[in-house]
Amino acid sequence: MSDTAVTDEAKGPRKNEREGRNIFARFVLFWRQVIAELKKVVTPTREETVRYIWIVLGFVAVVMAIVFGLDFVFNFGANWVFSD
Repeated sequence: MSDTAVTDEAKGPRKNEREGRNIFARFVLFWRQVIAELKKVVTPTREETVRYIWIVLGFVAVVMAIVFGLDFVFNFGANWVFSD
């Protein structure tokens, strides 16, 4: 079996097979696929969640420092250029 055959089968029903179904069957298929994808979700542990929160807060602090620095420099430059 070739790689393309495997990937084509993994995509689900082909377009012409989907079009043959009525709206309710497509709706049910959609929700079945949503539930199947949600079953694959892995929730992080408490320790991982705390670690991710600290990473996000650290990143936000770094970006805030960069924006503050740029704002300070541009404000200083604008005051120097436009001062009387």
